[in-house]
Amino acid sequence: MTDVGRHRGRLAAAFVVVVLAFAGLATRLGQVQLAGADGVSAQASSLDTRTVVEPALRGRILDRTGRVLAENRASTVVTLERRVIAEDRPSAEAEVRAVARVLGLPAARLLGRTWLCGEEGAPAAPTCWSGSPQVPVPLATGVDPQRALALVERPDRFPGVAVDSVPVRVYPRPEGVSAAHVLGYLGQATAQEVADDPDIGAGDLVGRSGLEQEYDDVLRGTPGRTVVAVDARGLVTGVVSRTEPVPGRDLVTSLDVDAQAAAERALADAIATDRARGGGGRADSGAVVALDATSGAVVALASAPTYDPNVWTGGISAADYADLTDEDAGTPLLSRATAVALPPGSTVKPSSVVAAVRAGNPLSGLYDCPAQYRIGDRVFRNHESYDRGLMSLERAVETSCDTVFYDVAYRAWQDQGGVSAGVDAADPFARAARGFGLGTRTGVDLPGESAGRVPDRAWRRQTWEASKEELCRRAREGYPEVADAARRRYLRAVARENCASGWQLRGGDAANLAIGQGDTLATPLQLAVMYAALGNGGTRPTPRVAAATVDTSTGERTAVPAGPRVSAPLDRRLGRYLRRALRGVVTDGTAARVFADEPADWPVAGKTGTAEQVGERDTSWFAAYAPADHPQWVVTAVVHRGGYGDASAAPAVQRVLLALRGLG
Repeated sequence: MTDVGRHRGRLAAAFVVVVLAFAGLATRLGQVQLAGADGVSAQASSLDTRTVVEPALRGRILDRTGRVLAENRASTVVTLERRVIAEDRPSAEAEVRAVARVLGLPAARLLGRTWLCGEEGAPAAPTCWSGSPQVPVPLATGVDPQRALALVERPDRFPGVAVDSVPVRVYPRPEGVSAAHVLGYLGQATAQEVADDPDIGAGDLVGRSGLEQEYDDVLRGTPGRTVVAVDARGLVTGVVSRTEPVPGRDLVTSLDVDAQAAAERALADAIATDRARGGGGRADSGAVVALDATSGAVVALASAPTYDPNVWTGGISAADYADLTDEDAGTPLLSRATAVALPPGSTVKPSSVVAAVRAGNPLSGLYDCPAQYRIGDRVFRNHESYDRGLMSLERAVETSCDTVFYDVAYRAWQDQGGVSAGVDAADPFARAARGFGLGTRTGVDLPGESAGRVPDRAWRRQTWEASKEELCRRAREGYPEVADAARRRYLRAVARENCASGWQLRGGDAANLAIGQGDTLATPLQLAVMYAALGNGGTRPTPRVAAATVDTSTGERTAVPAGPRVSAPLDRRLGRYLRRALRGVVTDGTAARVFADEPADWPVAGKTGTAEQVGERDTSWFAAYAPADHPQWVVTAVVHRGGYGDASAAPAVQRVLLALRGLG
């Protein structure tokens, strides 16, 4: 027997007990007539029947080499029939307290499970029971079998209590990886889900995020169904028919455990290093994404703060759930690789070079890089305080000269008609950004992806229409709740301006888009797709985490279909130009310090980004691919409040690229 077969065999027996436990409380289906049947089937024609849904064994999640990221193991669960609670809640609660004493567990946690979520007086989720009211309530999972045995031996003292062996989801964490934001977690099926989906039974676990949610139908398999005959008292008198469950398929991913471990460690170290610096290091969160530069296959996806996905095993406690959703702790449940979009800073400048050329600026021209640039009454400053003189667009990318891009963007904005232009006016900078995939979801096979934002005229008009009432109210009343007087005056002045003309795309807005600032937002995954297109010659791949599904009985492997491939706005000449510029960033530009000792056979090309946010420390970005001449891997990193792009994000990317160097 194969390892998979032994693994399945040990767990399959656990479901026998579950079927018997659910039989007495399953949904009533009415009379069943079975023409020509004898025995139990004939008897069923005059008796009620009930159908018991038997969950299938859930498929595993594996990395590209077969290392297990999610699997099942047997666990002891103590349940209580709902009728005991419904008939006499005070007596039921006294019984639950006695159960807690036997198990050595806090009574409060078990008592919370006796309430249906949404029921008057119920505690907040996840303490309450969110599953179906037709099945026994799991009071505790993963209990000591010896302690649970004491409950079984005293049925007179613990009426309605049952002890079962059931499979629970566990995450082995090979090489210490979490991968929590990729794998996701399971949650109890709600009564509504049971009613809506015939393949979901009362008490089933379903995917709630990550791959567990995206591929829930594949992993969950097909449940078995046992139709039983019952007498007038609801007691089972025989089995009418039985359909065996079909186990879920294993899901093989493109993730590589070693690459994932390198990404998680590099990100954690980047945040810790910044916080240990003198001068107010305040890095608090971030993400790293690594893709195959051609196919878009995701080999690593890390988000910080992270957590141990096993916290969900057997049901999460209210305290643990509060920790995962605590905004002050960085909301560890949130994926900062796919679901959080931030200003991407200068990492968008390759797109802006494309836009500048399309707006009529010669690729071979020279452009002034002054220390500052004035648009109306606003002064936009370069990150350096001195005039760098004339330079090519290539050198402007290498040195990250903001004022070159302010100028080409502002002149393009004027050519479009400035503030008088209509919402459908052609905007080469917004068009180029969208052409590289910004402002739209990548299509990755993970739920909850952010589309980011390309703030063009249409977006500004739509946003103003939705918020103008509040803006105009603030223009009239100000911000009395703000303690600082100067801050109050500033906010009210902004509200007055936006109330009067907030739908207009101003020159400063156009300049900010060109350098990835202002209202521009992108996720690390979006930038990874953009840099894949830059590296591979102009094709945007659809990122995919899942590679194949495997039938655990036959070993049959079925590839997960690849997503669409879209052409980026990059011709051959412009592509070569930008790849040379991105290589120059690493050899003689803003990232040269970090990559000074790069291996000769592993040249890197990339771009730093330093995103400024009012009242906060800069956010550090770096996007890169390697090897520079024939890109195989793309890696992007963001460290929120991590300072300059070469300070936190670039070192993290360097470490991950080195880890990918030997990966075939």
